[in-house]
Amino acid sequence: MRIIPAIDIIDGKCVRLSKGDYDTKKIYNENPLEVAKEFEAHGIEYLHLVDLDGAKSKHIVNHKVLEQIASQTTLKIDFGGGLKTNEDLRIAFDSGASQITGGSIAVKDRETFIGWIETYGAEKIILGADALNEKIAVSGWQEDSKEDLIPFIQGYQKNGIVFVICTDISKDGMLQGPSFNLYQKILAQTGKGIDGGGINLIASGGISTFDELPKLAALGCEGTIIGKAIYENRISLKQLENFILNT
Repeated sequence: MRIIPAIDIIDGKCVRLSKGDYDTKKIYNENPLEVAKEFEAHGIEYLHLVDLDGAKSKHIVNHKVLEQIASQTTLKIDFGGGLKTNEDLRIAFDSGASQITGGSIAVKDRETFIGWIETYGAEKIILGADALNEKIAVSGWQEDSKEDLIPFIQGYQKNGIVFVICTDISKDGMLQGPSFNLYQKILAQTGKGIDGGGINLIASGGISTFDELPKLAALGCEGTIIGKAIYENRISLKQLENFILNT
């Protein structure tokens, strides 16, 4: 299972929110590049970079931060937040993103999102399936949709999607543990990725202790995104380094 630390950006700074609420913003570092380099120094290869300004303003904003991290580290970055147009996508890839995550766009403009899968390939496009009570939420989680989570994922499977990030919003930033049951339910209905022919499910939200990581791996999650648990020193980078070395 891939370990994917998260850096969320507001005003060019590394922050975390609770349940996607911008009023709960806590700044952890003024310099995201510094944080990314520390991840890299501990053997981490992947980074989940979220442009929260972009998510709110509905177009890419913090691409300079992406460019800085991509050009000064070897991290493979998946980038999301506010990607709505072909031009946003071009900027993200030109700035060094290895993959992009589309959430709201996949709900609100299915045609464009499917076009991205066809243009860039399924390896480059991640479906962001962020949900509250198994209903998809959009626009930086500021809006609910009527889309049911699992049929939403299955619909995009038919269009070739192989990578899915699923965040249970009720868990995000709360340090109360991830939604094991939800991920088990998703994988039971979509199939597991890599060799299983299903989706590569990336768990996100609520990771609070190191012991949760082997459990997510045992469920069949292909990756897990870890945010606040790192910044609040609940999980050390040394622990993550050892996990990567031993799996």
